[in-house]
Amino acid sequence: MAKPKLLSGGNPQIPKGDGDGPVQAYIAAMPGWKQGVGRHLDELVGRTVPGVRKAVRWNSPYYGIDGRGWFLSFHCFTKYIKVTFLCGGALRPVPPVASKHEHVRYFHIHEGDAPDDDLLASWFRQSSALPGEDLF
Repeated sequence: MAKPKLLSGGNPQIPKGDGDGPVQAYIAAMPGWKQGVGRHLDELVGRTVPGVRKAVRWNSPYYGIDGRGWFLSFHCFTKYIKVTFLCGGALRPVPPVASKHEHVRYFHIHEGDAPDDDLLASWFRQSSALPGEDLF
């Protein structure tokens, strides 16, 4: 099987798909240190949010709850991974990076960062309990 092409910033080009398989293919194609972070984020979401739904759209993994929509995604950039909280403005504490979209907030993870898993898990739990986005 051919290795996925890396797009601008090193983001893997993975075909649209539903379920864990496409998400794991995306993570396996993440370059360098980002792959370990992607694997960790995916495992933390899985442990924190029972029954989480997964998909790949727009070359990014998405996480959601059936009947409630999508609450989280992440994407590789050259120097960091952008974790997107689709209803992040409602989280407490609010994730630190603003978006041009009123309710969306971001958390960036750079090489060598050691994000607080308790804080991330809290954001995952809070996000999954909110009405998500019906993006696709």
